[in-house]
Amino acid sequence: MIPPGHTVITEWLTRKGFTAFAFQEETWQHIAQGESGLVNAPTGFGKTFSVFLGAVIQYINQHPADYQKPRKNGLQLLWISPLRALAKDIGRAMEEALHELQIPWQVGVRNGDTEMSERQKQKRNMPEVLIITPESMHLLLAQKGYPDVFKSLRVIAVDEWHELLGSKRGVQVELALSRVVHCKKALNSTPLSLWGISATIGNLEQAKEVLMRPLGVAGIIVRARLDKPIHIESILPDEIEKYPWAGHLGIKLAEKVIPIIEQSKTTLIFINTRGMSERWYQTLLTIAPQLAGAIALHHGSIEHQLRIWVEDALHAETLKAVVCTASLDLGVDFRPVDTVIQVGSPKGVARFLQRAGRSGHRPGEVSHIYFLPTHSLELVEAAALKRAIKEEMVESREPMILCFDVLVQYLCTLAIGEGFTAAQAYAEIKNTYCYAEINDSEWEQVLAHIVHGGNALQQYDDYKKVEIENGLYRIKNRRVAMRHRMHIGTIVSDAMLKVKFMSGGYIGVIEEYFISRLEPGDSFTLAGRNLQLVGIKDMTVIVKKSTASKSIVPAWNGGRLPLSANLGLVLRETFNLAHSRKAKEPELTVLHPLFRLQEKLSHVPKSNELLIEHIETKDGYHLFVYPFEGRLVHEAMAALLAYRISRILPITFSIAMNDYGFELLSDQPIPLDDSNAPELFTTDNLIHDIQRSANAGEMAKRKFRDVAVIGGLIFQGYPGEQKKARHLQSSASLLYKVFSEYDPYNILLRQAHQEVLDQQMEEARLRAALHRIQQSNIVITVPVRLTPFCFPIKVDSLREDMSSEQLEDRVRRMQQQLEKEK
Repeated sequence: MIPPGHTVITEWLTRKGFTAFAFQEETWQHIAQGESGLVNAPTGFGKTFSVFLGAVIQYINQHPADYQKPRKNGLQLLWISPLRALAKDIGRAMEEALHELQIPWQVGVRNGDTEMSERQKQKRNMPEVLIITPESMHLLLAQKGYPDVFKSLRVIAVDEWHELLGSKRGVQVELALSRVVHCKKALNSTPLSLWGISATIGNLEQAKEVLMRPLGVAGIIVRARLDKPIHIESILPDEIEKYPWAGHLGIKLAEKVIPIIEQSKTTLIFINTRGMSERWYQTLLTIAPQLAGAIALHHGSIEHQLRIWVEDALHAETLKAVVCTASLDLGVDFRPVDTVIQVGSPKGVARFLQRAGRSGHRPGEVSHIYFLPTHSLELVEAAALKRAIKEEMVESREPMILCFDVLVQYLCTLAIGEGFTAAQAYAEIKNTYCYAEINDSEWEQVLAHIVHGGNALQQYDDYKKVEIENGLYRIKNRRVAMRHRMHIGTIVSDAMLKVKFMSGGYIGVIEEYFISRLEPGDSFTLAGRNLQLVGIKDMTVIVKKSTASKSIVPAWNGGRLPLSANLGLVLRETFNLAHSRKAKEPELTVLHPLFRLQEKLSHVPKSNELLIEHIETKDGYHLFVYPFEGRLVHEAMAALLAYRISRILPITFSIAMNDYGFELLSDQPIPLDDSNAPELFTTDNLIHDIQRSANAGEMAKRKFRDVAVIGGLIFQGYPGEQKKARHLQSSASLLYKVFSEYDPYNILLRQAHQEVLDQQMEEARLRAALHRIQQSNIVITVPVRLTPFCFPIKVDSLREDMSSEQLEDRVRRMQQQLEKEK
């Protein structure tokens, strides 16, 4: 017998001219039976409705005769979403469906932008659907009486789980789920169904396992098995620069973007960094003034209301184009978008697919994406991306384990709300993937840390946050509780200052380190506007409109993304085709002049080769190495190689790197040849050599700042009086020193060192790269001058000391000189 809920939804879809996909029907059936799992489908195929309508069907099945009758249902569906921008769009789609079905459910949104009055209203009468971020979910757990909120809850959906997995925000979700599951069991209330919603990732089974662990079930993966047709076209330059450098070519190709914008209804132009998005926006307006009013800018540092206006204008189809960053990456359903332009390599297959899916965001429609290179060699990445997508080589997201800083924060959150007992909380967190391996000693350290500051800080009252009363851990001090609530979250950024016109009105935010280098009267660009700095008052940058012809484009920290392992692998294999005249890829065909010059001066490496170039110039002796493993691995490998060479001969180096390779520069010849190359790239004593080579202590000290902020050791200040970044760093450095001397086995100190190895140095990937090099042929050449491959690395080494104008002039002279030396 067909359940009544399924019939109601099917008839409603038929009236709208739609038919449910098989994967949606399958998900509805599983939810109706109270099962849990993970929905995997391409962007634009209705993943959201597969879970949302499943919850609606379940409700109709429970109330078949009067599901349209108003009643106090309490919370039925909890929707955890990583982005605030998603909440508004998803909420709008849900309300529209509920209205048409005449189901009197309320849809509420709870995130950092939600007004206090709305939160109080929710507290009094919880809506049936609550869309919430991981941070706001933890704030909910800091309220008194929160267990009652979950009493009626039947379905939890975790949206964009592939984005949350592998981050500390994902760990927050794991902990929140473990608490909700405990509350439901303690109240002996309605059974719970948990569903993740994910685009394709390489480790889908593991992604499901991590999500299902708190619930204690295996779960089901529902796969859409639908092909999303993607049309990828590279924008090719009229003439290939044989000596390319990063960032330069992109702006020169801006003219070629205008016809694409004009022939499309709406175009999203994805730029990898906020600074470059500002430059692109200005450039497009300069070369196509007719786009004024029809083109907008969207990135994370633009004031919230401006971003909302852009998103609404996209829905209303009043914009021709939006220049954006990752701020528009995730599932916001911008229906009118039919074209995407990716400027510069996205550095990963999954990210490229995600952005491509923003266009043709409906079942059966083709996604159109253009790849615009920012330097010539990125065209090889374009060819590699096409191949990787064809072979479905999508990256995995490794889940994080033993994040003690997040656990410390979480326990303080519980201590503000209802409090917790040690035994019950320990059993709960052991049920998560992240903390499954925590041992009794580590748990005791965590508890000691929140109660009296641990071994090193027990003399200081500021670190005595939690009190124990009859076995219940509680925070009773109102000041401590308020300070903790204000800083719940795991996103730690440099101090951000609001930017405001003298006449009033906010424009956005800027990082402190950038604005501190400017003098009053200097002009800079933000949100597509030229602004003149007037001064800084109470952590707010006061500006007025600038009429200056030149302005400084801000550079935000956290800049460029590293090349993913999957794309690096396909990239190395793609270079095999550079040797072939039969290569059909237009990207490789147009690069033949560059490859010929590289082969003439040095060598084009095959996938089973490592190319090393010794070049002598007036700057000194250069060693260029090309593993094609991404900038983070190259930074660690360069430091490792420099250390190992220095043991052969006392020698000092300066280091530069990009995603393709790295440079060691010295004032004396570098002793690396066929006889010692294999042992210099060995994996033997790797951890010891890394720690000695890369000044791992300094890196750990910087990483410890983030860990200390998340773990509540450092208070970032009240709104409007945030501590300056350098004060935060000095506070962290002092604590780092105290722990190193008096508590060397401190869990937070240990975590900082581990994160340096895992994240900044990508130790596992570095080890795999060195192992691969051991199996490869090492080709050493001695070119008479700089080659096309080493030129972009050389330019990157000049960036630190020059303004963009000086750099451009210097590079142009270098290119002219090299062209003469034929």
